[in-house]
Amino acid sequence: MRLSRLCRPIASAVPALAAIILSFPTRAEDRLLEEALQFHGTILHLSAKVPGLVVGAVRNGESAFAGFGEIADGTGKEPDRDTMFRIGSVSKVFCGGVLSSLAIEGKLKLTDALQDRLGYDVELPRKDARELRIVDLVTQSSGLPREVPAPPAPPEDPFSLNTREAQIAALKENPLLFAPGTSVLYSNFGYDLLGAALANVAGKPYAELLKERILDPIGMKDTVFNPRPGDKARLMQGHFFDGSAMPTAPTPVSIECAGGLYSTANDMLRWIAWHVDTKPSAANAELRLINHAAFLYRDGLKSVVGLDDGGPMDAMGLGWVITLPDGDRPLILEKSGGLQGTFSYVAIAPTRSVGAFFVMNEFNPAAFEAAVKMTNDFVMDLAPR
Repeated sequence: MRLSRLCRPIASAVPALAAIILSFPTRAEDRLLEEALQFHGTILHLSAKVPGLVVGAVRNGESAFAGFGEIADGTGKEPDRDTMFRIGSVSKVFCGGVLSSLAIEGKLKLTDALQDRLGYDVELPRKDARELRIVDLVTQSSGLPREVPAPPAPPEDPFSLNTREAQIAALKENPLLFAPGTSVLYSNFGYDLLGAALANVAGKPYAELLKERILDPIGMKDTVFNPRPGDKARLMQGHFFDGSAMPTAPTPVSIECAGGLYSTANDMLRWIAWHVDTKPSAANAELRLINHAAFLYRDGLKSVVGLDDGGPMDAMGLGWVITLPDGDRPLILEKSGGLQGTFSYVAIAPTRSVGAFFVMNEFNPAAFEAAVKMTNDFVMDLAPR
């Protein structure tokens, strides 16, 4: 997560990917899914006591949605499927999808040295003779600190000082906290560099890559980095820890991969439906296979910091935090996010065709922790063996 004010696919791939564009996942005819989600959401909203809450779920191609509270103070407008909200670091999984598609095409390898892919005029740091690789960035094992070192920025534009120049200056100081690939530490800095590397490899802005390779093929028409003209009236307003409203801060290019996206329940349900679609499909099988794979296991790591908020991290995928099956609990791929007064979380059980997400519009750690547990339990309850 990147909490501001907290203490401060290609041309050749597009036709193939276009074949997997989803019609909107069918709204639940299974009354159990609707009833279960409504119950889950009601209990969550009553216990969390946040201003606004959105929950959604997909099972076997059917979707359900529920919204509670109001999208902004004093509006009285309940969130609906078209309400726009920040998803924060859930954006990292989308970045992992772009990486997956580039790897499939042979544009890069996961083990490529970042030095050869970043395109920055700087010699990248090493530690214990280990160099930074693409896979180290995406699995949070880069050794880079959580954030790019920069002076405090204006509250209305909190990410403005995270620039290419600031990143280069930090890299020159060799900020590595451990040898890449030996430990895990949640790092937005690492994903900032990953987004820059993907754009450099493809020769076009990261935003274009994401749109061509992931958003357009899945049909996510309202997933964007900055609200467009006409979007203001449906934006969910974020709130700080003390309950005060937070500004709708702009998303600079530098944080797009790490945490820049806005989305809607409609789009998130499309995306989850794509991830948990187990029907055979030559067009999407390889992309999904790579995107759901584990690339770094907890076993053997020296330390793990900042990855256990959704449950103990057993492995890291391409953006996904992976919890392995245990008893009645299925394999779960999850990711959390927090940005500008909004907490988000998504959990999918791809082998059981089930997934769910929530978004709450207040930085409320206790409510977030409870909501994560409830969402994981909800997925488990809908995915019995």
